[in-house]
Amino acid sequence: MKNGTWLNEPTSWSLQDNGYLEMVTDQGTDFWQETLYGFKRDNGHFLGVTTADAFTAQLRIRGEYTKLYDQAGIMVRVDETRWVKAGVELSDGRAMLSSVLTNGQSDWATSPYENDHRDFWMRATVARGVLRLQVSADGKLWPLVRLAPFPVATSYLVGPMACTPQRSGLSVGFSDFSLGAPLGKELHDLS
Repeated sequence: MKNGTWLNEPTSWSLQDNGYLEMVTDQGTDFWQETLYGFKRDNGHFLGVTTADAFTAQLRIRGEYTKLYDQAGIMVRVDETRWVKAGVELSDGRAMLSSVLTNGQSDWATSPYENDHRDFWMRATVARGVLRLQVSADGKLWPLVRLAPFPVATSYLVGPMACTPQRSGLSVGFSDFSLGAPLGKELHDLS
């Protein structure tokens, strides 16, 4: 993450020598494009690292979610209208595994997250126009979150993301970031 570039740098953040990033969200931050609500937001916090045209990236996320729509996780981005964010989001009174895939307009997919939502891992693989998202409670077993078409590009930005649409002050820590060639594993290989 040391080579990352901020999109909407938060007022409060630090990056330690060991790669541990801590940030505190600013007021009313989010990434969203039109669907249902009709508004466009592109003011969430994202530290993007440039990738090749195909890659696997993963990171560990630790946070204390307390208010509706508090969220943190990983983002893969081409531009303002083509991106995905995935992680934990507080919704309907509980921590949900959430992913928003945007190609002009945003969709939103959620499911209850049954493990410790205050400490989890996310992995994103992009290759040949396909996005594969995985989650892990321990950094070892990686169940599938989402498999979807994704825009083909010569490079992407990938890295930690956090937003608080209805407040400020979510403190989130990110660590164990890695970026490399696509894993190329079979769909049901959860390693």
